[in-house]
Amino acid sequence: MPTRRKFITSSTTGLALLAAGRSLEAASLPPAPAKKPLVISTWDTGLAANLGAWKVLSKGGRALDAVEAGVMVTEDSQNCCVGLGGNPDREGIVTLDACIMDDQFNCGSVAALERIKHPISVARRIMERTPHVMLVGEGAQQFAVAQGFPLEPQKLSPDAEKAYREWLKTSEYKPVVNIENTGNKKTVGPVGGANNHDTIAMLAQDGQGNLSGSCTTSGMGFKMRGRLGDSPLIGSGLFVDNAVGAAAATGQGEDVIRIAGSHTVVELMRQGLSPKAACKAAVERIAKIKGAKARDIQVCFIAVNAQGQHGAYALQKGFSYAVCDQTNQQQLIQSEYLLS
Repeated sequence: MPTRRKFITSSTTGLALLAAGRSLEAASLPPAPAKKPLVISTWDTGLAANLGAWKVLSKGGRALDAVEAGVMVTEDSQNCCVGLGGNPDREGIVTLDACIMDDQFNCGSVAALERIKHPISVARRIMERTPHVMLVGEGAQQFAVAQGFPLEPQKLSPDAEKAYREWLKTSEYKPVVNIENTGNKKTVGPVGGANNHDTIAMLAQDGQGNLSGSCTTSGMGFKMRGRLGDSPLIGSGLFVDNAVGAAAATGQGEDVIRIAGSHTVVELMRQGLSPKAACKAAVERIAKIKGAKARDIQVCFIAVNAQGQHGAYALQKGFSYAVCDQTNQQQLIQSEYLLS
């Protein structure tokens, strides 16, 4: 039978060996990657938006504040697909959609909002000041006004007015894939060039390693009254899981919705895929669903994992995303794509 002294001695020795083993184990593990601020966003318009976000991140600010401030830059601009300068629906009215999500699964969303300049900020107020996730239409506008957001005039921008009058000549709805890169001056819309693109979606990681994301759009130009795409839908246009990563989408929202796109990308990263590989797998899923019709649309995803790695993938050629970090203050990356 062991004596009490022998038991204490053997226990102490065992604990010492266990502690030493853990020390050796810890020493053999690779160091955790350094957490550095990072912001990425869709399309070349993201270059200006990223600078707005970087002003927050570079001062040690939260990713949540950064993704709000960043896309507000685009909402302020006279852009064909974001903010009140965007193209209207077929009734000639601009309606706005947006959502935001932080590192604690808190999220807010607004859809079919009229006459409010910054829908992303309304989405954040919904997240922080109501028990709800989404408000839409008239109720969303009432909430915004009650929160102090001014009602802007019900008026189209000069570019949107011109585009709408041109569209009324045929009233045909035929979205052009990657119109932002065509430079086609005969195409309906504030035509060609850097300002003609789709939704802006933004993901950021702050100095504490926390992730957040935002998405804002005026939606498809000349859409049916009341149409919503993926942009205001948590899990489709945007999803954040701080332990895994974050993802966001742009392109034809109906097809992003079909696979709960951004959530799918995050779940694929959870399974071990890199951000780019996860985006590619989601795009491949959409291509399989669409079949031959896949060539008529564009869908793109951007993603950041918890380690700060980022990536993107598109269905068609022509998608780019903007990156801003401590190494590359501004960088526009042409995404790889599935269909040649």
